[in-house]
Amino acid sequence: MDLSSLEIACTVAAESSVTRAARLLGRAPSNVTIRIQQLERQLGVALFSRDGKRMSLTREGGTFLGYAKRLLALAQEARDAVKPLVPEGSLRVGSMESAAASRLPEALARFHVRWPAVSISLAIGASRELVRDVIEDRLDCALIARPPGEATELAEVAAERVFTEELLIVMPDDHPDIGSAADLRVDTLTVLEPGCTYRRIAEGWSRPSAGLRAREVGSYHAILASVAARESAGVMPRSVLDLMPRPSPLRTYSLGGVDTLLIRRPDHRPSAFDAFMDVLTAEADGHQGGRNRSSPTG
Repeated sequence: MDLSSLEIACTVAAESSVTRAARLLGRAPSNVTIRIQQLERQLGVALFSRDGKRMSLTREGGTFLGYAKRLLALAQEARDAVKPLVPEGSLRVGSMESAAASRLPEALARFHVRWPAVSISLAIGASRELVRDVIEDRLDCALIARPPGEATELAEVAAERVFTEELLIVMPDDHPDIGSAADLRVDTLTVLEPGCTYRRIAEGWSRPSAGLRAREVGSYHAILASVAARESAGVMPRSVLDLMPRPSPLRTYSLGGVDTLLIRRPDHRPSAFDAFMDVLTAEADGHQGGRNRSSPTG
């Protein structure tokens, strides 16, 4: 049993296909098949069940896969321990749309200047989906939002706080001051998709107001357009609102600070991860927290 065989088995498991795994690994499909068969003979069990071209893990294969991933991670850790920790290779990064718009452009530009050999791919999604993609090894790390005091969904990942966003209820400029959701004079709260943590926080805040309904849109620009049209109130972090051009002043009400975390699997720390974390930490500004009152913003 060698490391390359373990890597082949993990890739076939991830792709459920010898052909796709071979393409990713730069091998011939016949070579991948032979290596899997050799590994199964060494272990004395079938790791995969074959249904046409689809490869599914057996019960024994699922057990073995966990050990294989741990052995590969330990081998990488051993390699890193005996050489300078210079970031290299690739880093698959996930991010909420808000962080991608307000935090990542300058951070990624600085990262590329410092570490041009590292290739970064970026995927955008809601926090809930990003957590799942990290756990299932589709991403190396991801920026997600976590409500204050909440640790659910994070038991399977390592998480480090990188900055805090002030979450706002955004209202038309002529809306009176509010102290709670009951004071809103609109009947609609415009939000992003259900997996969005900011939406979940805002819906929890607005739940006592029975007459307020949620309307889902696809972007923060659409949220702001709905507010400008005086159709609704909207939900967004202040860092995003500050980036957006506005034809007239708006009113805001702060729901307080929401931590942004950089998460990864505990057994997986790519060589570029720490460098990426350092750049993000440097990007965090000092304007944290929030004001629990209505305020005009121009």
